[in-house]
Amino acid sequence: MKKNITLKSISSISGLIKLPGSKSISNRVLLLSALSNGITTIKNLLQADDVSCMLNALKILGIKTVVSNNGSECKVFGIGKIPKVLEFSNFFLGNAGTVIRPLLAVLSIPKHQLVLTGNSRMQERPIGHLVDALRQGGAVINYVNNSNYPPILINGGFEGGEIFLNGNISSQFLSALLIAAPMAKKNTKITIIGNLVSKPYVDMTLMLIKKFGVCIKNKDYKIFEISGKQNYSTIGKYYVEGDASAASYFLAAAAIKGGKVVVKGIDLKSIQGDIYFAHILRKMGAIIKWKKNHIICIRKNLYGVDLDMNHIPDAAMTIAIVALFAQGVTTIRNIYNWRVKETDRLKAMSIELKKIGALIIEGKDFISIIPPKNFLFSSIETYEDHRMAMCFSLISLSNQSVKIIDPLCTSKTFPQYFELFNNISKKK
Repeated sequence: MKKNITLKSISSISGLIKLPGSKSISNRVLLLSALSNGITTIKNLLQADDVSCMLNALKILGIKTVVSNNGSECKVFGIGKIPKVLEFSNFFLGNAGTVIRPLLAVLSIPKHQLVLTGNSRMQERPIGHLVDALRQGGAVINYVNNSNYPPILINGGFEGGEIFLNGNISSQFLSALLIAAPMAKKNTKITIIGNLVSKPYVDMTLMLIKKFGVCIKNKDYKIFEISGKQNYSTIGKYYVEGDASAASYFLAAAAIKGGKVVVKGIDLKSIQGDIYFAHILRKMGAIIKWKKNHIICIRKNLYGVDLDMNHIPDAAMTIAIVALFAQGVTTIRNIYNWRVKETDRLKAMSIELKKIGALIIEGKDFISIIPPKNFLFSSIETYEDHRMAMCFSLISLSNQSVKIIDPLCTSKTFPQYFELFNNISKKK
């Protein structure tokens, strides 16, 4: 039976939030550290289910890791090569896209046999474009149940070469190839078909790969050229910056109901695309101040926007909630990839926003939101999606309480979310 939590109406928001480490950076750095020669010490590592999935996978692969400081620090003993399983293994990876995609690519190089799988939702998330790309490079991969979806049986054999990849579903497919290709036998040329989504995440991947000693040629996000037979090298120590997606909820709370909120752990130098969320809040009318290693948000009158948010799909969900408190219509465009996330987020957001009284137009790749005249009390389904739970907690900033079903789904990336949200909230 799923638990639920009822958040009472909040009168004001104010305080300081220290962000957890970025999920996207944490899992990329863990994998790159494991592939590198030498020991890497990672600090401010995110402590959440998705990172646990990566750590467990590395353990199965024989990579030694030592976690300390209550899970926020990890020493990774890199082996300087692609790990190979000695006997058949089954990797259960929950619903962690930042784990299954890069592991699929990396583990498609050596000749061995293993299965990558996940929970029921992971088995509904398409991965066929990445599998097709790896097969072009020589990998032998089969689907265990349904074509284009996990579980996936890997037999290895990826060598690189000429690869064509559809770029309009998930940037994680490209990121996975970019991490694996330098260690393949041949040089690799990746040509992107269509428009590449979520480019900031690709920039993040390229930047981290470069820190670990490998350079990749990026030709206007259309062609990527990677030399083969390369090795990653440890960078010694790496500090994971705060999670910009997590920051969005607290910045939004200040914009809606502040007070003033100070979010510590990121600033304008962030390598995460979701830092742009603060710029959109400013466009909507909030006061944003940038300082070294933190952002300040102060409430002011909010107005609707009409923007392409393909580059920040996760944080765009939070904008959908901010829209409820803004004057006028807000339209979020070019977000088809919401449909292949932890749930079909376009459908889920439409259903749940209507419950609280908003007027919604849902398109194939956009959503338009007209704020409610009066907020309605609702029980919000979260669809086992951490971002649905965190987004809809902000409904408590209205004059209504809100019930969140299955709030523990936030353990995927932010187990402490409701505790921290409560810490900066003053109830009516």
